[in-house]
Amino acid sequence: MDFQTSPYLLQNVSVRRIMLYVLAALLPGIAAYVWQIGPAILIQITLATLTALASEALMLKLRGKPLALFLGDGSAVVTAWLIALTFPPLAPWWLIVAGTAFAIIVAKHLYGGLGQNPFNPAMVAFAVCIVSFPVLMSQWPPAGLSASFSEQLAVIFGWAPRIDAFSGATALSELRNALRYSKVLLPIETIVADKKIFGSIAGRGWEWISLAYLLGGLWLWRCKIIDWRQPLGFIAGLTLIAGAFWLFDAEGFASPLFHLFSGGAMLGAFFIITDPISGCTTPRGKLLFGFFAGLIAYVIRVFGGYPDGVAFAVLFLNICVPLIDMHTQPPVFGLRK
Repeated sequence: MDFQTSPYLLQNVSVRRIMLYVLAALLPGIAAYVWQIGPAILIQITLATLTALASEALMLKLRGKPLALFLGDGSAVVTAWLIALTFPPLAPWWLIVAGTAFAIIVAKHLYGGLGQNPFNPAMVAFAVCIVSFPVLMSQWPPAGLSASFSEQLAVIFGWAPRIDAFSGATALSELRNALRYSKVLLPIETIVADKKIFGSIAGRGWEWISLAYLLGGLWLWRCKIIDWRQPLGFIAGLTLIAGAFWLFDAEGFASPLFHLFSGGAMLGAFFIITDPISGCTTPRGKLLFGFFAGLIAYVIRVFGGYPDGVAFAVLFLNICVPLIDMHTQPPVFGLRK
C-alpha cells in the first residue's frame, strides 16, 4: 500500500504563474483596444514595460536583492500593462515613463517591494499623474481614429503637434459636462444621440473594450486566479447606486449599464481591485471592499472633479483594508463566538 506524506493538498501556485495568467487575460482587452482606438496603445505598453523592468532592476540592485528571481516573477510587467491601459494612448512618452517609474520605485519598493505595498502601484501612478497633469491625462482619442501608426508614434514622441483631432473627451466626461455645465439642460437621450462619442450602451468603441475586459476577467475567475467576491461586490455597488439615481431621475442620470461599460469599470473590477496584496483577505472583507469601491467610484464620476473615480476609490479602500479585515474575520473553528 502506497502511503502519501503531507501536505495532501497541493496547488501549483506561484507569483510568476499568476502574473502570466493575468497578462494573458488582458490580451483580449488590448486586442479590442487596438481594433477600436489604434495601435498607439502597443507603444505605451512597450514603454511602460521597459520602464518598469528598468526601475525594478535598479531598486533590487540598491536593496541587494537577486535580480533574476524578482524580475522574472512578472509583477512589474503586470503593473506596467495596467498603467498603460489606464493612461491616454496618445499621452507623451515621458508621462507614461514617469508614471511607471513612480509606481515601481515609490509605490512598490519604498514600502518593501512585492507583498509589502499597501496601495495598488498602478492606481498610485494614475492618481499622481492626473493630479499633476490633468490636461494631458484627459486627452483621449475618439474611436476609429483616422491616424496611421507613424502619425500616432510622432504624437507620442513629440515629433508632431498634438492637434485636437487626435484628442477629445471621453463618454463619461462628455456626459458629465453636458449635464453639469450646459446652459440649456438637455435630457440624456439627447446627449447620447451623438454617435461620434456614444455607442449603443456607453462610449463608442469602449463598449467592446469593456466587454473584452469582462471576458478576460471571467476567464481568470474560471481558472481560480481571482476570487469572485471583489468583482461581484464592485459590480453590485456600482449597479446599485447608479440604478437608484437612474430610477429617481432617468433624464438626469445615466443607466447602470452605461457606467458598467464606461471608463475603467470592468478593468477595475477584474484586474485592479482583485490585487491580493493591497486588497482585503477575508471573504466578507473582499465583498465589502468591492462594494464600497463601486459606490465611491460612482460618486466621484458623477459629483466629483474627475471623469472616472475607479483609481481614487481603490486607493481610498486600500487605506481601509486593515479596518475591514479586522472586523470581518471569520470565526475560529472550535472556539465560541
